[in-house]
Amino acid sequence: MFLGDSMKKLSELYPGVLEDVTIKAIKINSKECEKGDLFVCTKGVTADRHDFIDDAIKHGASAIVVSRNVGNVLIPVIKVPDTNRELPYLCQKFYDYPDQKLKILGVTGTDGKTSTATIMQTLIGNDICGYIGTNGRNCAKFTGNNPNTTPDVHLLYAYFKEFLDCGCQYVAMEASSEAFFRGRLQTFQFDISVYTNITSEHLNIHGSFENYLECKKQLFRQTKKDGYCVLNIDDPYYEQVKSVCNGKIVTYGMNDNATLQIVDFKVYSTHTIIHFKYKNEVVEVDSPLLGDFNVYNLAAGLLSALCAGVSMEKALLRIKKIKINGRLDLLNTNTPYSVMVDYAHTPNGIMKLLNFVHTLDINRSIVVIGQAGERDYIKRSQVGEVVVKNATYAIFTYEDPRSEDPKDICNDIVKTVKDKYHNYEIVIDRREAIQKAINMAGTKDMVLILGKGNETYQKLKNEVIYFNDEEEAYQAVLNRKEKEGVTN
Repeated sequence: MFLGDSMKKLSELYPGVLEDVTIKAIKINSKECEKGDLFVCTKGVTADRHDFIDDAIKHGASAIVVSRNVGNVLIPVIKVPDTNRELPYLCQKFYDYPDQKLKILGVTGTDGKTSTATIMQTLIGNDICGYIGTNGRNCAKFTGNNPNTTPDVHLLYAYFKEFLDCGCQYVAMEASSEAFFRGRLQTFQFDISVYTNITSEHLNIHGSFENYLECKKQLFRQTKKDGYCVLNIDDPYYEQVKSVCNGKIVTYGMNDNATLQIVDFKVYSTHTIIHFKYKNEVVEVDSPLLGDFNVYNLAAGLLSALCAGVSMEKALLRIKKIKINGRLDLLNTNTPYSVMVDYAHTPNGIMKLLNFVHTLDINRSIVVIGQAGERDYIKRSQVGEVVVKNATYAIFTYEDPRSEDPKDICNDIVKTVKDKYHNYEIVIDRREAIQKAINMAGTKDMVLILGKGNETYQKLKNEVIYFNDEEEAYQAVLNRKEKEGVTN
């Protein structure tokens, strides 16, 4: 049984129901329904789930919640004014209000959400702190997958219950702008809210940068008055975010007025030495994370952990344990060239990563990257420009194309650089693109496979297939070694 599952009679959720049944889970996808599930007919962007009642019943749904007349069906029907508004409150009740029993730590921003949330979990301790985000969900007792960076509300409540069942007291979660836009987080109050940075992203969803920024700011409006808002004082949008904060404001950055000041740092090939100033004391940190962007992520995570009650002494001891899957993952390939997998997918994130990589002792940088289908179209050409201007060579390929033709996406990526730059090519098939990059790598070259990190899927037109960039890279290296007759 799923750890987040509960068992309740329908009459406990809706007193006065005439035909009572036992409910074991709440679902909004008819194809995922099983016997004992309560199917809630919410209305999405492209679908009204009232249209899938027959399918939900066929798959085993034991009762349904609707907001319009649906005729005669063979299972109990609960009618409410608005199923979308009903869903979070129903989930609260079904899972016994887990959001009120956990301290919820939310991280928003264009870049660095996964890293910062993972750092927070590590410094607080994964025995008492769960994680939800791009890298799935986990704590000391289990690891699971998520359908989204910030899952739908019925899943969030189930996951919170899951963490409570495992003995967690905190959950560090990535709070995406899309999640606020879709209303997935409207019932949550956050104990600690963090923002990393803000640059243009997801304009296909939000319509404008101003709308995007407003969705980011919502996290800080939903922070408890006795909670903490952890802000990047060096970010250009700091003052705008600060203006809506509901909790106590604390800051991090290089600014002299920061609560946790980054005094200085030196990035080496295997670690970073940082000096932080906190409460007039300077501490030296030996961080396993690389890149100046990770200095900021660590500062955000450290200040959040301090706000959560972790002592500076304990936090410093735990920093050496930080490991962020899919972020600056340098693979152990035993080759004269190196291979790195990273999630970087925004123009800003890619530029910072490539700038860092070229401070290392490498020859050429060979980048494999694509852009997602049905997502921010404006960003595609921006990514193309950043890559060809900052990498030695680029191979553009598919990346979760969904219903779009991958060729069209790749053409969008190179739209503003074709005829001006010649250090790139298009290889539509991602597996072939990775193999091409590995094959062309010479001594001290670095192959960077960007955009997906350690994710284990590709979203194609009619299906989701298993695909992991790290595994594909290792296989490509093995293929090259076999072809060249290398035995180790």
